[in-house]
Amino acid sequence: MEEQVGALWHKLITGAADKRYPQEAVTLEQISKTAGIVFRAWGGDSGLAVKSATATEHGAKRSLLQRIAGSNTKAELTWLDGETLNLPTAIDLFPQRGLNRDLYLWLIALAATESDPAQSWLRRNQQATLDVLARFPGLAPRYRRLVEAVLALRPRPERLPQGEREQETAIRAALEHPGSVEGMPRAKRPPQPVHLWLHPTPPATPPASGGSSKEPESHEGGESKKSEKDRRYKAERVEMPDGKDGFMMFFRAESIFSWAEYIKINRPTEEDEAPDERAAEDLDTLSVAQDGKTTASRLRFDLDLPSEQADDQPLGGGILLPEWHYKKRLMQPGHCRLQPMVARNAEPLPLPAHLGATARRLRSQFEALAPAKVWLKGQFDGTELDLDACIQFSADRIGGLQAREQGLYKAHQYRDRDLACLLLADLSLSTDAYASDHARVIDVIRDTLFLFSEALSATGDRFALYGFSSLKRENIRFHVLKEFEHKYNAEVRGRIQAIKPGFYTRMGAAIRHSSQLLAKQAATQRLLLILTDGKPNDLDQYEGRYGVEDTRVAIHEARQMGLRPFCVTIDEKGSSYLPHLFGVNGYVVIRKPEELPRELPMLYAQLTR
Repeated sequence: MEEQVGALWHKLITGAADKRYPQEAVTLEQISKTAGIVFRAWGGDSGLAVKSATATEHGAKRSLLQRIAGSNTKAELTWLDGETLNLPTAIDLFPQRGLNRDLYLWLIALAATESDPAQSWLRRNQQATLDVLARFPGLAPRYRRLVEAVLALRPRPERLPQGEREQETAIRAALEHPGSVEGMPRAKRPPQPVHLWLHPTPPATPPASGGSSKEPESHEGGESKKSEKDRRYKAERVEMPDGKDGFMMFFRAESIFSWAEYIKINRPTEEDEAPDERAAEDLDTLSVAQDGKTTASRLRFDLDLPSEQADDQPLGGGILLPEWHYKKRLMQPGHCRLQPMVARNAEPLPLPAHLGATARRLRSQFEALAPAKVWLKGQFDGTELDLDACIQFSADRIGGLQAREQGLYKAHQYRDRDLACLLLADLSLSTDAYASDHARVIDVIRDTLFLFSEALSATGDRFALYGFSSLKRENIRFHVLKEFEHKYNAEVRGRIQAIKPGFYTRMGAAIRHSSQLLAKQAATQRLLLILTDGKPNDLDQYEGRYGVEDTRVAIHEARQMGLRPFCVTIDEKGSSYLPHLFGVNGYVVIRKPEELPRELPMLYAQLTR
């Protein structure tokens, strides 16, 4: 009973303290695809990902009701860092859904402008507003409606103390007449958040310190468990407290049944129970410390290199390849070592029985694309007379018509499909996740390689198959499944059957080596097919923007060689970063991974038509 009364009181007091319109809310999830497209189209950095912003404390004065309810201490504002455009998780400020959506679009346009970081927050946002209105005059009516709606929500200047009154007056003038205010008056407190502007002091996000965000997801009932909110938090590294504070215990009573001050985090196993993450949503800063103590947990070696006897056989001493450093804007020669490998104990195998019917259907369809001799009619020279042309010519002469000048012969012509295709498959650790109730991603990739090879064997097209994974820059594993000069046979099927989930995804080096192999093929069409299930990443700095930009440069180098790179992915979030890598028409997202084995051969037929 007490809990029900408390919940009703909380709902009542918070609703009275902060007027929101959840029924008219627009969420970032609903406009995420539009946000990315619009941000890049309006001149924003195409390499930035769009994510939810975490709420930050604003320090402004609160009303009595807000202090009683404990609300309005934080606000979700928009900001950019080197890798992310951070937008509010949801906007429900206005009673009209259209205004909430317009605010999203306005914030995206404001973030897409180039601003001078040396300017003050007030001047920077005024200048960005002027730039947006100058470039996109059509946004002016929307901006005026947004200004009117925002000003109606802000406190009246005459009700504020002296310093805060001048601040509010300056903000109102800057919103109504951008560029008219030179500086912000001083006051004891910061002003109320301005939801039409970018964040005044964006939280600093520490760089990635290794580790991969591409761990396999656990699945239950055929559905992946995904986080409800994909947002970034401010973090800091601190020293572990020694706990030698005598008998003094400093805590708030209400936190006893909340999170512990520090939680031991070790590498989890599937059976480990993860801590409840809801309490972390209220924290401003996540502090990470290393205590140097061991915890009881079972050992896992899935990211350790296998023994030499159990591993694939290396071919040669490795190949040194360059890598692009996007922050330094330079190519690092010999930065990576790629090691070609071949399955050590792969036994020749027939095609798996469950693929037999699909393979026969694909072969019959693709045989129509095979090279063949065709008759060309109406030729001026040839091995046989064209009877239709001769009859038409004679009829025209008998009828007194002027005979059209045309050839009267037929000639044979051998039409050849002059193309070569290299398929590069991502064999990283994430392929160990389940794509459906019955099959893992690696099983889907294996079936795809089988059916793709069956289809191309029917056309006679030259093709090669390779797989890759990586464990830092010195160990990029490049698995040879089928080379251009070798036929598709039982031995190749044995190598395909032997593939297994590997490590991480240093995609740039694998693409560069594949491009060199494909560029050696003398063909008019050279297609580089990249089959993956996620973003480029590795344990070292090859994470986030670094890996994406190196992959983008590698794809650009492939195009300069006269190749056509094309990506096929089963990553549901692929649309957020693949346009930056491959262009709008350079990729396709397969929504149902289990359909990939049937879809890829048909996609190949369309690409090479």
